This record gives sequence, C-alpha cells and structure tokens, in this order.
Amino acid sequence: MESSELSVVTGAFSYTGKYITRRLLDRGKRVRTLTGHPGRANPFGERVSVAAYDFENPSELENSLRGATTLINTYWVRFSHGAMTFERAVENTHILISAAKRAGVHRIVHVSITNPSSDSSLPYFRGKAQIEKAVQESGLFYAILRPAVIFGPEDILINNIAWFLRAFPVFGVPGRGDYGLQPIFVEDMSDLVVDAAERKDDYVEDAVGPEIFGFEELVRLIAQTIGRPPRIVHVPPAVALLSCWLAGLVVGDVVLTREEIQGLMANLLISCAAPTGTTRLSDWLKKNAASVGTRYASELERHFR
Repeated sequence: MESSELSVVTGAFSYTGKYITRRLLDRGKRVRTLTGHPGRANPFGERVSVAAYDFENPSELENSLRGATTLINTYWVRFSHGAMTFERAVENTHILISAAKRAGVHRIVHVSITNPSSDSSLPYFRGKAQIEKAVQESGLFYAILRPAVIFGPEDILINNIAWFLRAFPVFGVPGRGDYGLQPIFVEDMSDLVVDAAERKDDYVEDAVGPEIFGFEELVRLIAQTIGRPPRIVHVPPAVALLSCWLAGLVVGDVVLTREEIQGLMANLLISCAAPTGTTRLSDWLKKNAASVGTRYASELERHFR
C-alpha cells in the first residue's frame, strides 16, 4: 500500500537523484522533485510530480515543499558557470532550507562532500561547510551524508577517465598521482540516503566505499580493465589544467577545474571513517568493462543546456 508520506527530492532527474527517487518509490513513498529543468522528460511519469526551483519567489518554493515530511537535498554546482557561482548556490540553499522550515518539513537529508571546511581556500569545500552549518542550525531534524566520488553507469569522473583512455594514447597525471579517492557506488549511496530519511536522529556520516585508490592506481586499474593500457605521463598541475582546458574545447565541456585538481591532490576525497558502502569499484568495472567510457559524459550538457 502506498505510504501517505511525501518526500521532496531536489534533482530527481539528475544522476544521483534518479537512484534515490527509485529507492523511495520502491518503498512506497510519494515523491515530488524540485528541478531546474521542469520541461525535461519525466522518466517516472505520474509517479513523481514536478516543480521548478523558484529561488526568486520563496513563497512559491514554500508551496512546492508543503505537505512533505522530508527534503532530500542534492542541489549544488560542480563549478561556477555564468551567473551560477558557488556563492549563489549557497544563497539558494539557504532560501531552500528556510522555505522547507516554513512549509512544515520535518527532516532534511543533505548530500555534502568529504572533508568540508569553512576555512578552506577551495570554494566548493567551503560552500559545502557553510551549507552543513545552515542545515544543522535550521531547527529541523537532519542527516548529512558526505560522499567523496559517486560511481555508476552515468557518473562523470570514472566514465570520463575511461573515455580519455579509449580516445588517446597518453594520459596526463597531475603531480605524483599518489593522492587518494574513495568512491562509493551510486546504488549504495541511494540506500544510505533513503535509510537516513527514515531515521529520526541527527547525524553526519561519510559515504564512502570499501576501496581507496591512489589516482594513478585508479587510472591504471580502469585502463587495464577496459583493455586500453596508456602511456602515463606525470605533469605539473598547471600543465594538467591547460590540457583539460584544451580537451574541454574539443568536447564542449569543463573537463576538470583548478579547484578540483587542488582538492584531489590535497587528499580531500578520502575518509578516515569506516566504509559505509559495500560495492567495490574494481568489481563493478569488471562487470561493466565493455560500456564504461564509450561515451563522454558532459557536465554542461546535463545541467546548463
């Protein structure tokens, strides 16, 4: 029997949001989404109602949230683009949290990032810390989940590493390449989010998988699995950034930003806590070797076009 509980998911048509929404529907929840692309095809049909982000009109945003018991928030930007900056994303999230409180939402499940810090020189990690503070001070029950890298059939990072390995004979690694990543499978991440929505306690938890890779180690694993052994060249970060910019001109996308390279090299995408996901990236790659990286995944195409 369908539950009377309504969950609002920001970005239910996006990568992680789709998996979260499927889990909620499987558990008999009603789902509404807030999206920046209300005109796009709804893969869930009548099972998911659609409302637009309306940060310029907080009362309409409040109406979109009314009746929901839980807000699952994945809203963020990977990089500044045009008028959409990290600072604007933080402001919009403050508006969203305030609207949720006025609408009578009881609980917020917020998707953050590993190692956020209000003192960070990187606006991505600093902005995430500012939003975590707003969630914790909202007066609502909350859960904050901190993934490092989320992998799966439609992910950006793992897929595009594989795409570049398939497309080019040389792969540039910034610096020594020994800095770490701890990826979590998107299905495991969605389970953590939906479980968090059903809990009553306040908590903050890293969302990370059971394997930690050095970046070069990860590149070699992907290359070996898809049968495309590259010539790996270690380059200064500035050269890596220039190469990404040139590649971005070819694919019409932002491949990697300066801040992302800095965050990666600072080991901000690993956790000191015990793993919360169970799926091993190495196993998943073996099962999906024929398909991973066969098409380039564009961030700009997904979110800005």
